[in-house]
Amino acid sequence: MKKTNRISLLKYWTTRYVATLVLGLIVVTVLSVAWIQHTIIDNRLEISEFIAEELANRIAGSQQGKDAPSINKNTLKNRDKFLQSERPPAIYITDATGRVLSTNQSSGPYSLESFPRSLLKEDKDVLKYPTGTDDARVWLIKKPIKVDDVVFGWVVMLQSENEVGNVTEEYRLLAILIVSLGLFGWAAIYILSRRLSKPISQVAEAAKQIQEGNYNVRLPEHTKEQEVYDLVYSFKEMAQKLQQLEALRAELLAGVTHELKTPVTSISGLIQAVKDGVVTGDEAEEFLDVSLKETAKMQKMINDLLEFNSFTANALPVTIEEHSVNELMTDVVHQWKIGQELEHLTLDLTRLQQDRVIYTDSVRLQQIIINLLNNAKHAVETEGRIEITLTEQEGHMLFIEVKDNGSGIPEAEQELIFERFYRGDNKKYKVRGLGLGLPFSKLLANTLDGDLILKESSSLGTTFLIQLPLADE
Repeated sequence: MKKTNRISLLKYWTTRYVATLVLGLIVVTVLSVAWIQHTIIDNRLEISEFIAEELANRIAGSQQGKDAPSINKNTLKNRDKFLQSERPPAIYITDATGRVLSTNQSSGPYSLESFPRSLLKEDKDVLKYPTGTDDARVWLIKKPIKVDDVVFGWVVMLQSENEVGNVTEEYRLLAILIVSLGLFGWAAIYILSRRLSKPISQVAEAAKQIQEGNYNVRLPEHTKEQEVYDLVYSFKEMAQKLQQLEALRAELLAGVTHELKTPVTSISGLIQAVKDGVVTGDEAEEFLDVSLKETAKMQKMINDLLEFNSFTANALPVTIEEHSVNELMTDVVHQWKIGQELEHLTLDLTRLQQDRVIYTDSVRLQQIIINLLNNAKHAVETEGRIEITLTEQEGHMLFIEVKDNGSGIPEAEQELIFERFYRGDNKKYKVRGLGLGLPFSKLLANTLDGDLILKESSSLGTTFLIQLPLADE
């Protein structure tokens, strides 16, 4: 077999999450860069447009009664501070013809003496302006200086496209955010994966201990995650169940050995006594009769074991036929009564008020009923009473209740009565057997599309319930 290289759950999830996280962050970064680039340019142009308009309004307010606009040098200086950047925008105050009256540019690529009048009269206030220099394209923002709807001049701002689109600071903040998200995301999935993998590792370690025969495993008691809690709780229940089954297996071996050894020893002693002439005549005949009865009991136990094994291996045939419920149950009860001594036992059968048809295997159903009746007979003392009640329930279901007034099944044993080879403490010393009656009956009921359950049991008696589907009307 080819060896498979396996990795831990912690490493598996963290590496794949990091890869997914990195891919997602790359996509987010690309989209964020595009969005920042577009948004920052629009915002800066809007701010520049607002400043140009505010500056034009202020100049216009100071030009009442004057022929040409003028500008206070401190005003331009204040706007430079407001728009402070690596290269402040060039601000020009022109007259109506476009001749520059004042500027914050003493030299440099944007030192101009005038602007084309046709350019200033463009409808758009934000334009691309060819400077004729080696710089990239330049944004031109213009606002008219109006006094009584008369244009006295213009406020013009020139900004390099590189300066407007310079988002280095924003990119730096974006990089810090992306890296932080990546680190926090990886830390979160690492912590969560470690939290989830720890109990799973403990369960795996406990499984190895059970494999070695140690059923006393320790697992965390308090787990907040529902699925992990269900896993741990189910595993602990399984470990306890396996421990019980292991004890039952050992008890079974001793029980089967004892149950088979006892009749063999009895038969051997009785036949040896007849052979040696220790007993003769009628007494010898009685010894032989006892030996035959013991042989029959031993044969029954062996047949039960073989039949149970055949049924669990799906090798036992089941024949489904149409039957009348009342007629079938009457025949089953009658046949059981014939072979029993019922001096101190009363058996009552309550039939359906309206007879119904059922498709079932009469032989297998009879096995279930007879096994329950035999158990009820063993459970009752003097003045015992067994009641069989037939009822029709919703969903075309037939309920067969077998109730006795015996001593009942101890509460600690009620969950184990359908386990293979399990026999209660009280039954071990009263009735010989292998503990296959109830498990076999439940398997038969399941095969007939029904079920066999313990409805209730107390010191006042025990009630078993057989559920079987009725034929549609």
